[in-house]
Amino acid sequence: MAEQETDLKTLEAAEDAAGEGVAAAGAEQEAATVSRQELDKVKTEYEQLKSERDQLVDRLARAQAEFENARKRTERERQEFRDFAVGNVVEQFLPVIDNFELALKATGSAEQLRSGVELIVKQMEEILRGLQVVPIATTGEEFDPRQHEALGTVERNDLPDQHVAEEIRRGYKLRERLLRPALVRVASNPKQKSE
Repeated sequence: MAEQETDLKTLEAAEDAAGEGVAAAGAEQEAATVSRQELDKVKTEYEQLKSERDQLVDRLARAQAEFENARKRTERERQEFRDFAVGNVVEQFLPVIDNFELALKATGSAEQLRSGVELIVKQMEEILRGLQVVPIATTGEEFDPRQHEALGTVERNDLPDQHVAEEIRRGYKLRERLLRPALVRVASNPKQKSE
């Protein structure tokens, strides 16, 4: 009987071991199935993210190309506008050049030549006024360093101190914007300084 009991215990131990092996194998198989499912899920997410990334990279490349094209178009339009504006201004001065050429070809007296040049200067002044370019007031005006550039002083009793005595070169403004300052000499009145 002792032998039978030992065989029975051995058989029970073998069955328990086999049951544990089957249970372990089942658990491994179940774990493998779960990990395969997780792996498939991760692969699907990876492919989806990769696809989204590729779409975003493509959109970025298109946006950069559109931006570059817009920049080039804007620069081209700006250059065309500049050319158009310059062309309009130059077109207005072409008759002035024609008149200068006629004056140079003229065989009249010095007085006739002078009066011809004066007419040309008036023509140029009219064109400048049409472009809203106006000369800066100088002689007799109070010196303004924002509009005048002093080349020196001149003692004068007939003008108030720090007023423009003489214009050397005319200055111009385009509306309110200074194009170039007027070069002037400023009056220094010793009588006003001592008072």
